[in-house]
Amino acid sequence: MSDVPHILVVDDDKRIRTMLQNYLVEAGLRVSLAENGAGLRAAFAQGGIDLILLDLVMPGDDGLSLAREVRQRSAVPIIILTGMGDPIDRVAGLEAGADDYIAKPFHLREVLARVRSVLRRAPCAPAEPVEAKSERGHVLAFAGWRLDLLKRELRRASGEPVELTGGEFELLRAFVSSPNRVLDRDQLMDRVKGRDWAAFDRAIDTQVVRLRRKIERDPAHPELIKTVRGAGYIFATEVTEA
Repeated sequence: MSDVPHILVVDDDKRIRTMLQNYLVEAGLRVSLAENGAGLRAAFAQGGIDLILLDLVMPGDDGLSLAREVRQRSAVPIIILTGMGDPIDRVAGLEAGADDYIAKPFHLREVLARVRSVLRRAPCAPAEPVEAKSERGHVLAFAGWRLDLLKRELRRASGEPVELTGGEFELLRAFVSSPNRVLDRDQLMDRVKGRDWAAFDRAIDTQVVRLRRKIERDPAHPELIKTVRGAGYIFATEVTEA
């Protein structure tokens, strides 16, 4: 991420694009605009995008399909802009790979706050202080994996990096901080900073599914992140300082 984060706003409504651009630029951010999927692809191909504000409902390529397309290629943070009030529609955005959502109509100050929050959690962002970990112990090992809490990097035993979204990293950090301990959804939501998931617990379940796909040998039969029926989840492995 550059010193000035680069935000790509993708919305078919010119008024919304311009309004967001003006406000975010005044807040010190760099902003590019796209009105559809073709514009998103063209901007993304040029590189340097740090976060995407993506409208959910657009003619042609809808936001869900575009989020999936971006997520297959990159871990760049995505915030869904949605006018849909049903939590199921918002969860669909998370399942497509988004890191957060903002419901329309929105307050511009909320947009800026969520953009900054997601950027802080992004893998390339400067790390926040790690609670209860000294600088010496910021690299943790579990089941052949190595997680660097300061660099926000996850690597396989072979050294190959695995890209995590900001939300996936925060969820994994919550698990490695409390191994072999049952964590309920409220505890996990509290630890995944900057989120407002109180309206629907399933958002955490969605993040767990996505994280399992990246760290489990068989996501359908997880050995690391296990479900404790009626209670929450447990990270069922030993975690040591690497």
